[in-house]
Amino acid sequence: MAWNEPGGGNNSRDPWGGGNQGPPDLDEALKKLQQRFGGLFGGGKGGGGGGGGGPSASLFIVLACGAALVWGLMGLYQIDEQERAVVLRFGKYHSTVQPGLHWNPPGIDEVIRVNTTKVRAASFREIMLTQDENIVEVRMSVQYIIDNVQDFVLEVRQPENSLQQAAKSALRHVVGGMTMDLVLTEGRTRIATEVDERLQNYLTNYTTGIRLSAVNVDDSKPPSQVQAAFDDVIKAREDEERVKNEAQSYANGIVPEARGQAQRQIEEASAYREQVIANAEGEADRFNNLLSEYRKAPEVTRERLYLDAVQNVLSNTSKIMVDVEGGNNVMYLPLDKLNAGSSSTRRSAPMDINSSNIRELTDAVTEQLRRDAAAQQSRRGGR
Repeated sequence: MAWNEPGGGNNSRDPWGGGNQGPPDLDEALKKLQQRFGGLFGGGKGGGGGGGGGPSASLFIVLACGAALVWGLMGLYQIDEQERAVVLRFGKYHSTVQPGLHWNPPGIDEVIRVNTTKVRAASFREIMLTQDENIVEVRMSVQYIIDNVQDFVLEVRQPENSLQQAAKSALRHVVGGMTMDLVLTEGRTRIATEVDERLQNYLTNYTTGIRLSAVNVDDSKPPSQVQAAFDDVIKAREDEERVKNEAQSYANGIVPEARGQAQRQIEEASAYREQVIANAEGEADRFNNLLSEYRKAPEVTRERLYLDAVQNVLSNTSKIMVDVEGGNNVMYLPLDKLNAGSSSTRRSAPMDINSSNIRELTDAVTEQLRRDAAAQQSRRGGR
């Protein structure tokens, strides 16, 4: 027979502790719960006839404990390694929280998390005037991190907006002190360096808590309205560089050649100098030797020198004029005609004319002239 069947007769098996068949009494259950926790929370002090409102007070205590537990659990939070947190207590700065597990009373403290290792970026484009009153368009990007969490959260209302405004100001200041050619060509690195230094000073003075990582000039160009004219200027500049390179190449080729020619002339001059010195020394030695021979035999040496001089003269001319000593007869030898008449013979068989032949001819002519002069003198004496 089941325990809940009528007439079972075994009321001890009733799970509710009674013989009735109805549902359990809720007030009785709350009363038992109050008895258990009464001593812990200072509740009812025994007795079965507790005062009125006892179960309601016990329920309130339980709910209050549960709410307190939930409220306490809500205050637990975890700060990651790359984060820092600013704690505001009733809206006022309280502390800066480092990575780890922390607890702050919810509703009293406000925790603002900030990622301090993330590299953030901001880019913008500006059209501005250069020092030489030309318009250029510069596109720049800025990379930065949060260095001071307290300043970033509390000191400036919109620090990233302030960053962009300060970056534009620094860029205008730097570009305004440079020429257009420098901005558009090799001046980009200089612009980035000066803007980085000036912008960091601005951010430090504004206490934004931002530290710059890099400043890059992505592009610099003239406005689209003057792009065609600027392309012509670039082409002219490229032509200028090309002509300069060609001139430099020509100079690199002609200068070594000129130096080589100059060195060759110097060597030739040195060789000529050595030759002249050697010839002069040889002539001096020959003259000294000739002087010694002249002192030994003056007449023979004089005659020899005369014959050598006549030979040199006759070898360089086609006409010979002979003046006879003691007379006025001049004999003309048409050697040029003889040479012209014997040109055909020379072509077939060249003549053998040397110093000995010339000397014999000279001696014969001289002897004949002397005889003629002696005969004329004898005729004059006979008269």
